Amino acid sequence: MPTPINHRPLGLTVAIVTLMFDQLVKYTVTYPLALKSRMDDGIEILPIFRLRWLENRGVSMGFFHADTNMMRWILVGMTMLIAGFVGVWMWREKARQDVAALGLVLGGAIGNIADRVRLGYVVDYADLHFGEWRPFLIFNLADAAITFGVLILLARALLLREKGAKRRRL
Repeated sequence: MPTPINHRPLGLTVAIVTLMFDQLVKYTVTYPLALKSRMDDGIEILPIFRLRWLENRGVSMGFFHADTNMMRWILVGMTMLIAGFVGVWMWREKARQDVAALGLVLGGAIGNIADRVRLGYVVDYADLHFGEWRPFLIFNLADAAITFGVLILLARALLLREKGAKRRRL
């Protein structure tokens, strides 16, 4: 029986690169671009995409708003537990694509945790809009990495399940 290939280095690399890019972009919008001082105007990149400053004190979709210092640290603890679960899952996972997807989730989660620990909020800046309609709230690279990682995991789980079901029927 062949020895399974260890994809841990891939997952760790994806997580570290995601974290580094996330923090670099957040640094850029915070300091060189001084996005906070531009307030609602922001910087138009494309007619449908603008950089706008938002201090996100909640979690995804604005839920669980951490208004107090105690709530902030509870949120940090909860997200660290989730990131720990993702890290363990990534460490144990054998499928290369799933390891890479989990690396995206882990790197994004750590990027947002780092903001919350350092600043008390997560720096969000990406505003995708079509006129006044916004399919998403203002987000950041870490949020996008988490979303793409989860979508890859879901798609692979559904597609692999379908393939397995077809093979069993034959």
